[in-house]
Order: sequence, then C-alpha cells, then structure tokens
Amino acid sequence: MNAGAMTLDPQAQFDEHVLDIIEQSPVGAVPRTPAHQDAMRRLQDAHQVYASADYPDGFATVRELTTRPFFWAENLEDVLKGKVPVAELESDESIFNRYIDSLPDELKKVAEEGREHVIERRQQHRHHKGDDDVHDPMHTLLMMPGVGLNPGMPGNYLFGSLVQTEGTDEDLSGGWRIHLHDRDDGAAFCEMGSVESALEKTEEVMASAPFLLSELSVLGFQLN
Repeated sequence: MNAGAMTLDPQAQFDEHVLDIIEQSPVGAVPRTPAHQDAMRRLQDAHQVYASADYPDGFATVRELTTRPFFWAENLEDVLKGKVPVAELESDESIFNRYIDSLPDELKKVAEEGREHVIERRQQHRHHKGDDDVHDPMHTLLMMPGVGLNPGMPGNYLFGSLVQTEGTDEDLSGGWRIHLHDRDDGAAFCEMGSVESALEKTEEVMASAPFLLSELSVLGFQLN
C-alpha cells in the first residue's frame, strides 16, 4: 500500500492522533474511551508505544524515544581497537553523569537514586602475587532507550554493560558479553567470541534502540 493510501486510512489516522496525545501529555496519558484503548492495543502490538518508566499508567512513544541519546564510553571504539589504553576508558561514573545531565530536572533526583544499582562494582578476579601487576577484565557501562519486562530507569532507559569474559585489560582478545537490564528483574544477554565482534554487536544494539528487551532475540540475545 502506498504512503498516500496509508494516510487516508481512518484507523491509521486515529492511531497517529493517539501518539500525538501521548507526546503532548505531561504524563503520557491516554483517554480511557473504547476507541482510544483499541488504538493503544494496536500501537502496543506494533511496538510503537511502551509503558512509561516515569509516570504510572503513562506511556512513551517510540518516535519520541528515538530522539533520545544513548550513553557509552565516548572512547570505547578507540579502546577496543587498541588505539587508546584501557586505563583511559571513560569511567562508568562519567557515563552515568552524562545520562543524568540529559534528563529533565524533575527526573534527575530519582535517576540519581539508582546510581549504585546501575553502576556495577568491579569484582577482583585475581590475587596479587608478589610485585606483579594485577589486571582485571574490562567492563564498561551501556545505557539506551527501551523497556524490558518492567519499565526502565528514568527517561525510559535500559542499562547494562559490555564485559570481557576472558583475558585481562592488557589482552582484549577472547570472549565478551553484553548484559542489558530494566529497572527490576528483566534482563537479556549476548555472548561474543572476539573484541571485533563485541564492538560490532555493541554498535548494532545502540543503533537499534529503542526496543523491548524481548525484541533483541533477532540480534542473538537470550532473555533471563
């Protein structure tokens, strides 16, 4: 069907009207008339609207979330390509600070309360042996618009990490994993066998946002 015919479809026109209502509402609200609720079911089935992380019973549209930034280490590509030492990778704290700064003032405080939940604390995987240096696997924060089984962080953000599963931060060859989470217990992960595939998959995921975690199965993710 051509675009002109689509715009003449009364049902499609009404669905577009409902998307406008959501985006114009300060709390993402939709009238509870049968017609509006039917439109919401169509839009949810088409993955065009998600439950809002910020307002109970509110919604966020995909076209709105598509305009929002994603957050990862600004020098991640250079680090994974060996152009910059891992020690100079932008910190998780700095990435999270950029996320906080992107939010409206009314959401900043709630988002700040989730800082420790989002920023995973590094585990010591090796013991010191004499005077030898100890190097842990690389780990870096990822944040992007989306929804899981539950709403995401304020601003409708999923969060997670790119983690080195084999080797150390001096040797980036070997296995990698991406973990993604919503605010509660919804999660998905994907395994990669090389640093090159890790970078490629991370870029692919970021370019695909916003999404439901369940939609990531087409990118090789498993839900857990």
